[in-house]
Amino acid sequence: MPENQCNIDSPLAFIYKEVDGIHVLLDVYLPPDDVDQQSTQQLIQYRPAVVYFHGGGLTVGNRRSWFPTWLKSRLSAHNIIFISADYRLIPPGTGYDVLADVKDAIAFVAGGLNVQLDQELADLGSGSRFRIDTTSIGVAGTSAGGFCIYLCAIHAVPKPKVILSLYGMGGDLLTDQYLAPKAQSFLRGREMLDPAQFSDYMHPFSNLQSTSDSPLVYHPQSYHIPGYPANPRMLISRLYLQLGVALDYITGQHEPSLSVALRKAIHTEDLFDEALISDHKIIFPQFNVTSDWPATYLIHGTSDTAVLPQESRNLHSLLSKAGVEVVLEELPCREHSFDYQPGAELENEGSFDNIVQFFYRHLT
Repeated sequence: MPENQCNIDSPLAFIYKEVDGIHVLLDVYLPPDDVDQQSTQQLIQYRPAVVYFHGGGLTVGNRRSWFPTWLKSRLSAHNIIFISADYRLIPPGTGYDVLADVKDAIAFVAGGLNVQLDQELADLGSGSRFRIDTTSIGVAGTSAGGFCIYLCAIHAVPKPKVILSLYGMGGDLLTDQYLAPKAQSFLRGREMLDPAQFSDYMHPFSNLQSTSDSPLVYHPQSYHIPGYPANPRMLISRLYLQLGVALDYITGQHEPSLSVALRKAIHTEDLFDEALISDHKIIFPQFNVTSDWPATYLIHGTSDTAVLPQESRNLHSLLSKAGVEVVLEELPCREHSFDYQPGAELENEGSFDNIVQFFYRHLT
């Protein structure tokens, strides 16, 4: 690699906000560029950027976990800048903290990031000529990251031009998946969890510290369940679904429980009373669809047991009725996180290429 070429496998990390005593970061992956330092200032090219928000049930992960290499590599090949952002996790955070963070991430990318890129690249002696076209920003998210990008579509300034949701949560939060207590295995055949083992993460919290970075950790092969999650945060989103209280943790409304109130309301023949969620409507994407929602690509496996395909179908219907350009691609018999399974790159090559072409068309 030439001395002044940017290493796309080594991102540049930036603090985009400080809150709750923590730094919240994002990584910038510039496309490969071998222009030398002396000619950079005369050759600056402003390129579109896509900001990615990771999955993890809103409770675990960071900007480098469940990383979509297939998306980053394809966007880089089109000279589109890829950015992966952290956000505060639930609990003790709530959907309102997620909302504040994703808005601040987009504002930072569209605001001061280019100046910081100039300084960072100068300090590194890099000759990269690529900077962010702040008028051409898209967002992408997988699973819980879907909730993040839907909030961006509604509330971020500037509004993203295009969004990509892979099996994204938030298209329909008023379902038994979130609200009904489960008595038997419901997600990929996995075991039922004992709430007593997760007391630190159950409301009310005693001394749970805010975090935007909770990496994936697994037990070794010598453990009695080889490879079982060693970070309890990897299990608590499933626990909240099992208990039917996920929306209490997302909204922060535990007493009285919002989930208990909604549990009955979604099973009446009457039209749903939006007054039940009026205090929290801004973080329910399905109640904020308007005609100025960005062009949207939804992709979902039909056998997903973590985020049910009904979520993407519902959002697709709402967006279509609002006159928004929207694509829904359903992949038969695919489970959650299908894009991280062995052979996914080859098996989904056509879909992956179509997604990036959708981005390219709306960002350039």
